[in-house]
Amino acid sequence: MLDNTLIAAFLGLLEGLTEFIPVSSTGHLLLAGHFLGFTSDSRTFEVVIQLGAILALTSVFAVKVGRLFMDARHDMAARRAIVSVALAFLPAVVIGLLAHGYIKSVLFESPKLISIMLIIGGVILLVVDRIAPKPKHFDALELPLGKSLAIGFCQCIAMIPGVSRSGATIVGALLMGVEKRAAAEFSFLLSLPTMIAAVSYDLFKSRHDLDFSAVWDIAVGFAVAFLAAVLVVKWVLSYVSRHGYAIFGWWRIIVGTAALIALMAGK
Repeated sequence: MLDNTLIAAFLGLLEGLTEFIPVSSTGHLLLAGHFLGFTSDSRTFEVVIQLGAILALTSVFAVKVGRLFMDARHDMAARRAIVSVALAFLPAVVIGLLAHGYIKSVLFESPKLISIMLIIGGVILLVVDRIAPKPKHFDALELPLGKSLAIGFCQCIAMIPGVSRSGATIVGALLMGVEKRAAAEFSFLLSLPTMIAAVSYDLFKSRHDLDFSAVWDIAVGFAVAFLAAVLVVKWVLSYVSRHGYAIFGWWRIIVGTAALIALMAGK
């Protein structure tokens, strides 16, 4: 019981710390599960602890999102902001529905692929952080609709485990002239409908196979993921405004390389 609880707490911490930074929470969870020998039927544990991260993000942005929808009744700018996020969300809906089976059954079962994508994504993040064009857009809620849609297509690349949903959207936004903090904030806002839809679809598809027998472990993972995610979301925006994304690129490269070495060593 104690060992399982500690593993659940560790995985919940990993989910909360990595879900909203560009390092791939899914990649980290799958690699950690592989090396720890942790499995859950139909990935019930992994799916449910994501709800903790979603709840954390919702709580942090509740006032902002609530005000946006309230203002939308009489403010064209607020309505346009909602349309902007909805457009960015649309590609993930279409491609996710079409490719869901292949992604879950093939790509999620390849620790080597995840490790390689962590490294490649880290290199890309380091390069883009240095060469991104001078920012033209400083407000996440005022992006041109065409650029919002383009960021949405970038997000779809993250369906490959190890790429990172936030990493793909942030890199895309930076290359389109979005300022670093605004890129992170738009990524956060876009993650709300994306994660809610993805987790809901996962739960629906595997509803007959879900296993909640380890309720205590799931509860621990959920709670830890929630608390860690709250702290990360509040910290990231101020950090990237001052320091950029290089630290996340180096982290990806280190983790991906270490995982590849362990895999080649037969761990």
